[in-house]
Amino acid sequence: MRAPDDADSLDQATSEFLTARPRLFGIAYRMLGSVVEAEDIVQEAWLRWQNTDHAEIQDPAAFLATVTSRLAINLAQSAPKRREAYVGPWLPEPVETSADPQVGAERAEAVDLAVLFLLEKLNPVERAAYVLREAFDYPYQRIAEMLETSDANARQLVSRARRHLAAERREPVSPAAHRRLLEVFLSAARTGELAVLEEVLTMDVVSYTDGGGMRGASRIPVIGRPHVSKFIVAFAPRFWPGTEERWVEANGRPAVLVTAGDKVLALVSAEVSERGIERLMWVLNPAKLAPFVASLDG
Repeated sequence: MRAPDDADSLDQATSEFLTARPRLFGIAYRMLGSVVEAEDIVQEAWLRWQNTDHAEIQDPAAFLATVTSRLAINLAQSAPKRREAYVGPWLPEPVETSADPQVGAERAEAVDLAVLFLLEKLNPVERAAYVLREAFDYPYQRIAEMLETSDANARQLVSRARRHLAAERREPVSPAAHRRLLEVFLSAARTGELAVLEEVLTMDVVSYTDGGGMRGASRIPVIGRPHVSKFIVAFAPRFWPGTEERWVEANGRPAVLVTAGDKVLALVSAEVSERGIERLMWVLNPAKLAPFVASLDG
């Protein structure tokens, strides 16, 4: 039988973990772009926390964030091989953010699907440094400790990540403007109005379809206004008849869930700037849609 003080200590350790848990999930999700993988990382952090001498830990939240960051880096380092085996374009798994727009963070940074997609192009340590600084506002000294590097290198990692994102991404519009443009796009996509599509898409727009190998999903990105417009017009008669649209919030931005009866077909989201729609992201993979839909109905 455990002594009362041991039980109190365990209760305290459990409470500390549960308090930190939203942040741990937020770190892992931004690092990996996957709800399932993030949950696995958080579970592993919990197991390690259980096997830790809690009396030696001065700052449980910092310890847990460090463990989570390092676990996520290790998993992210194997991601390129896993992405190579993935059939077709890979997009981050969407999360419903209306209840928690920050997803456990100080700021709702690095949660936008377009940003998560771009973060995949960074090496895992750069990604971790950017997430810890921009979303969670950790000081550089703490980031250096967490990533086992120098203060100067932590600053350099964040700076490189910022430059990469700035080069690849234009300033987003407000959620209201984002939704208005997405509404116009969806209406034109349904009816196959080529001229309207060409008005709302940027010249260098890219359309990504994440079907996870499912039949009928484009297995390569479609690049450029003429190609994307024609692709969507050709796609319309096969995809839109008999469907309904439900507006949702995915990763802090307006998005549309496309359903046919009880079946969820797609989550349509976009990166939108003052120029128009920069990227279209079609998540068709049922394995990525199911957790998102469950969170809406839960």
